[in-house]
Amino acid sequence: MKPADCVELGHGRWIPKHAISFEAIRASGPGGQHVNKVATAVRMRVVLEHVKGLNAQSRQRLVVLLGKRAKEGIAMLRSGSSRSPQTNRRIAIKRFADLVHAAASPPAERKPTTPSRSSVRKRLSDKKHHSAKKRQRGERDFET
Repeated sequence: MKPADCVELGHGRWIPKHAISFEAIRASGPGGQHVNKVATAVRMRVVLEHVKGLNAQSRQRLVVLLGKRAKEGIAMLRSGSSRSPQTNRRIAIKRFADLVHAAASPPAERKPTTPSRSSVRKRLSDKKHHSAKKRQRGERDFET
């Protein structure tokens, strides 16, 4: 059951608002003087232990998916694609929700396959061709 002061991440997963902090930072890229004066990009910090609805394996996968963006149990995501800080906040939350969803779904099992007959035939044919080419290089008779 999700309390009222939480951010919904979808699929029964949520995080309390006190575990998320936002910081307005200057965005990079074009924009001239405006981009140097206004802090429209957003850096979001999330305390990972407060994410509800994840088991231990999913939590580990989330840390792996975050990579360098996760340090000491805190995830840091940056969004600066919009000119509006509010939109950048929504984008950052959406990105985090997508990462949580990807971590919650287990990776697909790889089904072992065997090479097709035609691919084996082609590989062997290529090997024979290459071998013949190299053999031909060494069969020079300079005494005639």
